[in-house]
Amino acid sequence: MNPMVVNAFPVGIVHVINSGNVESEGDLRMEPSVGLEFNSSDEARDFYGLYAMRVGFKIRTGQLYRSRRDGSVSSRRFVCSKEGFQLNSRTGCPAFIRVQRRDSGKWVIDQIQKDHNHELGLEGENNSPVLQQKPPVAPKSLVEVLRRPKVKLLGQIENGGSSPSGIINFKRQKRGGDGRQPLPEPYTGLEFNTANEAYEYYQSYAESVGFQVRIGQLFRSKNDGSITSRRFVCSKEGFQHPSRVGCGAFMRIKKKDSGSWMVDRLNKDHNHDLGEQTVYVNKFSTASKKFIEEETNGMVSMDLGEMNTGKLIKRSRESKIGTDWYPVLLEYFQTRQAEDTGFFYSVEVDNGSCRSVFWADGRSRYSCSQFGDVVILDTSYRKSNYVVPFATFVGVNHHKQPVLLGSALIANESKECFTWLFQTWFKAMSCCRPKSIIADQDMAIQQAITEVFPRAHHRFSSWQIRAKERENLRSMPIEFRYEYEKCIYESQTTVEFNTTWNSLVNKYNLKGNAWLQQMYDKRESWVPLYLRGKFFAGIPIGETVESFFGTQVNGQTPLREFIPRYEQGLEQCREDERKEDFNSFNLQSFSQTKEAIEEQCRRLYTFTIFKIFQDELLQSYRYIGIKTYEEGTICRYLVRRSGNENDKHAVTFSAVNLSVNCSCQMFEFEGVLCRHVLKVFKLLNIRELPSQYILPRWLRNAEYRILCGAESRVSSQELKAFMTWSLRETACKYVECGTTSVEKYKLAYEIMREGGKRLY
Repeated sequence: MNPMVVNAFPVGIVHVINSGNVESEGDLRMEPSVGLEFNSSDEARDFYGLYAMRVGFKIRTGQLYRSRRDGSVSSRRFVCSKEGFQLNSRTGCPAFIRVQRRDSGKWVIDQIQKDHNHELGLEGENNSPVLQQKPPVAPKSLVEVLRRPKVKLLGQIENGGSSPSGIINFKRQKRGGDGRQPLPEPYTGLEFNTANEAYEYYQSYAESVGFQVRIGQLFRSKNDGSITSRRFVCSKEGFQHPSRVGCGAFMRIKKKDSGSWMVDRLNKDHNHDLGEQTVYVNKFSTASKKFIEEETNGMVSMDLGEMNTGKLIKRSRESKIGTDWYPVLLEYFQTRQAEDTGFFYSVEVDNGSCRSVFWADGRSRYSCSQFGDVVILDTSYRKSNYVVPFATFVGVNHHKQPVLLGSALIANESKECFTWLFQTWFKAMSCCRPKSIIADQDMAIQQAITEVFPRAHHRFSSWQIRAKERENLRSMPIEFRYEYEKCIYESQTTVEFNTTWNSLVNKYNLKGNAWLQQMYDKRESWVPLYLRGKFFAGIPIGETVESFFGTQVNGQTPLREFIPRYEQGLEQCREDERKEDFNSFNLQSFSQTKEAIEEQCRRLYTFTIFKIFQDELLQSYRYIGIKTYEEGTICRYLVRRSGNENDKHAVTFSAVNLSVNCSCQMFEFEGVLCRHVLKVFKLLNIRELPSQYILPRWLRNAEYRILCGAESRVSSQELKAFMTWSLRETACKYVECGTTSVEKYKLAYEIMREGGKRLY
């Protein structure tokens, strides 16, 4: 029996067939079950969303799993919105479905859990707005009470009379006075001349109520490809960004046969607090307005704060850092400096007023001397609704845990601001130059990185790439998206990628697509093929990097709670690091082979890194190595998996200095040798790893090794601060272990006393 293929549609959307008949409700009321098949993972998510709406809960996109062979997505989990415990509203609900991609390209449910540990809401609650009868046409008196005179009846604009059709034409006009009154509430049946007029109306309504909007999905006719409906959503819709909370507020408009647009779906309920009223510094530029009006290319989803180079701002946003935050932070900075000689802070001052602020304690500066080769600039908080954007510099330690390398409050998103931030961080970290930086795609950040760290490789944040793909490829057919992902994740050479990309663009007639051209020009910053040869400490490509503080500190944290939460989150992460250090020094991993090379790495590597190496070593037994070339001291091997002709890589070895490289580039990307190289070492009877392939940053005593190497690079004062933190962290480990029992206390005390005698 063939599995049933479900064609699901976005949550809250009733699919209309070309003939105008509504699709049978039977498919929409199906229960999820193991074996249910979909054309794409998006369709599976949409189906689960419809089911959730009907049963009375909401969903989130959970974990995704990638193929180790080519990095393509192999399975996804869609979970109840109350899964986990990261937010107070979550209850650890276990309900989920998991879909797996088959060789045919279809996605099949292979795991499911329907039981929830919380009460379910009413069927369709807050998700399926009820269509109302069309209210009477707005009278002329309604226009006179609008907040600003940019909303007028079409008839009044054209000839000064009333509009018999009831179609409202919303035009942006010059503001007159400050007597703002609330806009009329949107309702189902409200009509507009164009989609842009509806968009501008919803913008204005959002301003008056206190939220921001993005342009959401658009839907096209299957007959001629023309746009038939659009959704305008609250900027906090979805979960792709840390500042988004899955808000369900939206307004959908549908194109009528007459050419006008009518509100046919509406949800005015938000699941978050509404902010202050926002104001425009100036009107849209001509270019921005022209871009919005190009309906043939579809609207691009973005926050209003991004329109016109981010000129939609909260009142007095920049001044609040100096007036509200700086006095509190200064007191905190002075207290920390008295306790920590390595504490650093700097303030950007413009015309006597405080703008951006950066700070880092001695531990963060010391951590950067060890793990500053790869840096993540997390600016996700700056797009929240709060008035002060909080950003962090984060590294990866020898246990593959996140470590804080600095914190900042950013005044704005200009190139000048980010340039100051990078220069200040560079100064605080004793001129540490990272090899790689993971940061957003924003042009201001790109320009600042190029100016301050010209040799660093800038990798775009994965969450931003995924969000842009969803926005710009949403209207494309499923076949295109499948071929697009295959091109991105399965291309093995630059020639193959360029050929496949150009073929894809030509096949779907996308030569004029500006976004695709922009992403192709920047391919070295996001396509896995181009990133594999750069060192990123093994941070997976295509996966979102979790914020260092999680939900403890974000752009909406109140001032009075910021410092206590900040200190609590920081101490928790450092406690986790101390526990891993203790385990690595006092516990031993199990060997699974008799290889001398395994014993060598078991002694040197931390638990986490040794497990990675051990897995590669065990996998190497499943591969066959064949010498394909030899000339002098250089030889080349083809290493392939037994029984799989497609899983193969080329390994080149030089006997002069025992140098080796593999086409999979795992060592270049992660700093750990791959199974293919280990197979060649076994063939050549190399029983220990050459020293150049044991990175100090992955060793148990990484702190000591790297500190000794830093002696010639830093000033005597900075070196003293680094040594202070190194000894303090070591002492903390003795204290932690020595307080577990009286016997261990006596032992720890005796060790420290004997060490003190030798020291003095």
